[in-house]
Amino acid sequence: MTDMTDLAVDASPRWVHDLPPLLIRGRTTLPIVQGGMGVGVSAHRLAGTVAGLGAVGTIASIDLRRHHPDLMAQSANTDKATVTIANLTALDREIRAAKELAGGRGLVAVNIMRAVTDYAASVHQACASGADAIVMGAGLPLDLPDLAADFPDVALIPLLSDARGIQLVIKKWARKGRLPDAIVIEHPRHAGGHLGAAKIDDLADPRFDFERVLPDVHAYFRAEGIAADAIPLIPAGGINTHERIREVLALGAAAVQLGTAFAVTEEGDAHIAFKRVLAGACPDDIVEFMSVAGLPARAVRTPWLETYLAYLPKLAAVARKKARCSLKWDCLIQCGLRDGNAKIGQFCIDTQLAAALKGDVAKGLFFRGAAALPFGSEIRPVRDLLGYLLTGRMPAAASAGASTATMVNAPAISVA
Repeated sequence: MTDMTDLAVDASPRWVHDLPPLLIRGRTTLPIVQGGMGVGVSAHRLAGTVAGLGAVGTIASIDLRRHHPDLMAQSANTDKATVTIANLTALDREIRAAKELAGGRGLVAVNIMRAVTDYAASVHQACASGADAIVMGAGLPLDLPDLAADFPDVALIPLLSDARGIQLVIKKWARKGRLPDAIVIEHPRHAGGHLGAAKIDDLADPRFDFERVLPDVHAYFRAEGIAADAIPLIPAGGINTHERIREVLALGAAAVQLGTAFAVTEEGDAHIAFKRVLAGACPDDIVEFMSVAGLPARAVRTPWLETYLAYLPKLAAVARKKARCSLKWDCLIQCGLRDGNAKIGQFCIDTQLAAALKGDVAKGLFFRGAAALPFGSEIRPVRDLLGYLLTGRMPAAASAGASTATMVNAPAISVA
């Protein structure tokens, strides 16, 4: 359960750095974006803290009711409509709590997956609840301008992976009289969770490299008469040092986005055991596989995932083309388990991600990026992470309360 009585973030002291600010729809922030991570990993506490320190904090909209016992009680073992109402109520609560925690600083964004059935309702709720920005990926967000048309002050930010996809979205949106307020460019070879490639074999395709995508997109801007700074470009994936931030800014980026590094901070909304799994993982512990949503995904090879991958051929062989949704509320537009699609995942992703949120190492699915973390296995405050990313100065010692990552209740494998 997330404590909804957080005090406002103490935004002082400010860091002395020379990185340019990020400007989104008339508002200036630090050039650091915290990525959205579900189920419940980035909720109001993390997003509000990041925003309160002057950066962009992001709430992931997926199944936020799991942070609210009253909503879980109301929607347990029930119909889709009731679950949807509970999640929209939770989203409203989380946005309002994050905004209060931020105290008017930074930006509070909401990440919404295009691949979920309730994405349109989530966009409307996020806008109505006061989100500063909507970030949408896991599918082409071609209809996002239509969905947010009644909220012209909300920044709209598609999450894409290559120059071709970016050009397509800009062309489609331009016909609706709207350009993206920024674009997050996720590199599938490095990011965590669902990845912006059609198949696992494509993850390392050079077309996703920032050194290629950023110049190609700026060339497209010039050809179309779009000012270089009109649409800030925000690379995401594998950015874990101050030096790497400077490299991508020199390529034409306006800011950077990080996910896993924020997930393991003290203020991250997941259980401490969740943070220890991610922070304690080494490269050999990280694996790519096909999600039930039909997208490649990257996670830590924990006991459940190890077992699932071993049994996947048998699960695929018995995939049936009839309703198999264990939760009965059809959270995804496409689901390998529910639809009997043997070519993609055969498990309930909401159940496994919810187990991870609660710190169940034996049963959870723990999404993680591929890169090493700035503080290794240490769990530190958001303030420490932002300070390092902005200045390149590594704190000499862990802040009070920081802890190192060791595995909890994971006898089947080691990820430390």
